[in-house]
Amino acid sequence: MKKTILASAIAAATFSGAALAQESNLPTVYGNIQYAISHENVDGAGSKIEHFDNGSTLGVVHDHEIAPGLTGFFKIEIDRLGADDIDTQDPFRMDEAYIGVKGDNFGQLWVGSDDSVYEVAVDEIGEFYEIGSDIGNTYDTGEGDLVQYLSPSFGGLTLGAAVQVNGDNDTKGTGKKSYPYQLAAMYNVDALELAFAVDSNDNGNGNNENSYGLRASYNMDNLRLTAQYETRKDVVDTVGVMGVYTLGKNQFALSYQLQDVDVTGDKNDTIALQALHNLSDHMYVYFEGYLSNADEEIYSVAGEPGVGDEKSIAAIGAVYYF
Repeated sequence: MKKTILASAIAAATFSGAALAQESNLPTVYGNIQYAISHENVDGAGSKIEHFDNGSTLGVVHDHEIAPGLTGFFKIEIDRLGADDIDTQDPFRMDEAYIGVKGDNFGQLWVGSDDSVYEVAVDEIGEFYEIGSDIGNTYDTGEGDLVQYLSPSFGGLTLGAAVQVNGDNDTKGTGKKSYPYQLAAMYNVDALELAFAVDSNDNGNGNNENSYGLRASYNMDNLRLTAQYETRKDVVDTVGVMGVYTLGKNQFALSYQLQDVDVTGDKNDTIALQALHNLSDHMYVYFEGYLSNADEEIYSVAGEPGVGDEKSIAAIGAVYYF
């Protein structure tokens, strides 16, 4: 699960570090360790307690001036560090790796593995929480093999596009050539943000109906309100609302998501809340709770027999980043 707060903090720290490192043209190294403990219970299917690494990462970024007004940049980030268990068998995984060029009048063009323009434009609620609920996104195009472009702002309007290049020997989908694409438009004016995105889903996974997403956010001093809607014909429809309130070093979030699965006709919803406290500029702790309900018995607990129609998760965690 992506960490919105952590990503913003790392971006700020990385920018500061890059400014210092730029004098010697050295790359900037950043990273984080994330620990969490969760209790998950499914009515009629048992429960479990788990202590785990929630996405610890280590990364390197660098940029340089190619010509006046044109900058080249790269980023490489690995996760699955297995920081909770020295004997873990989980291998490291490349989470983000890309190179690109950017300029004030040109925009930004980059190639590699990164969050897609659809995800950045629309998928705010699903990507916000540290632990994450059972309700995710509706699109198939992943974050690898992407060629992406983001335009400069035209009076608050920013346009984005991405294409995923899957070759004959690619392991995704059917292993045949495919070029799924994404398009996005984001408009910011004063406190209002509007976004629309589409994903073609042409990756050979069966249903290649387009995914469409809409998001609207409004900032009122310390309160941010977001509503989003995503749909994919004959697959799933998802609607969600979220409020995030910041008070000094504390952040409180509450959201509701409803998912309607077209294939089965089942509906399930999730209420999520978060209370987060920044201990310092490099460390924060949080509590998150999730309550999910469904029309049918669709929830289960790994390693436990049975299924149920109600699931609850309570989690605490801590993050140190630099």
